[in-house]
Amino acid sequence: MTNTRWNTIYLTTFAALAAILMALFAAVPRTEDGIDWFAPLIEGGWMAWTFPIALFFYCIACLLILFTLLAIRYPETPRIGILRIETTRGDRLFISLLGSAFICVGWLFAFGAPLTGALICCLIYAAAVFRWV
Repeated sequence: MTNTRWNTIYLTTFAALAAILMALFAAVPRTEDGIDWFAPLIEGGWMAWTFPIALFFYCIACLLILFTLLAIRYPETPRIGILRIETTRGDRLFISLLGSAFICVGWLFAFGAPLTGALICCLIYAAAVFRWV
């Protein structure tokens, strides 16, 4: 594929993801006091889809789409890191997400609700996994 074709694919994907994000922002309930970020997006729904939950899953979907495009454009070459197992980019993403879930649960157990520190730890952990695993 030529560079122009890949640029078209990237721009189309970005436009579609941006449109989905704008629709997600538009779905946030509004009250007379302003925007209620933590109210259910679907009133009376079977699951409490709040904006932060929907944004979390949106980010996971964006990562999967990005890694799919990367795997198509630049085929993956497995490498052996400090775990002594062959891993690809997708494997390292999975290890990062799984480890981040445990970091967040441990943070909630040890420190409680604000997960800002846990997010910083997760980003450092993910960078380390992608660098050395």
